Amino acid sequence: MSHTSSAETMMARDAASRGLGIELVEQGEGRAVARMTIRADMVNGHAIAHGGLIFTLADTAFACACNSYGPVTVAAGADIVFVAPARQGDVLLAEAVVRARFGRSGVYDVTVRRGTDVIAEFRGRSHQLASAAAPEPASPSPVPLAPSS
Repeated sequence: MSHTSSAETMMARDAASRGLGIELVEQGEGRAVARMTIRADMVNGHAIAHGGLIFTLADTAFACACNSYGPVTVAAGADIVFVAPARQGDVLLAEAVVRARFGRSGVYDVTVRRGTDVIAEFRGRSHQLASAAAPEPASPSPVPLAPSS
């Protein structure tokens, strides 16, 4: 499997990103760009995009960039600074770039933009798993229903 296809394979299994309409639009070694359009169901009570969804877009770009090297890599931590609000209909691009890799760890910066306007700055810390293969998705276990009263 090529390094680029490891991130593409990860995205193909990523139901959360797919459900939010997040698309991987560019990718290279240590770099990725993801896109998401803010829908009506993504705005909060202040009529602006929910910050958690902007974080998710940035986190997806980060995941694609840190998995571009091949081995399975996950987030060890992340922080975000919200710079400006996004609104319904806005098309956001999140560009992730590696800043440093050391041992099995890495630091990546992600800028989320609407056109040329910066919406958020995200910094992610990655950790490469000891196992090189992605785990198979687990089958969901049935959850017993709570007894009705």
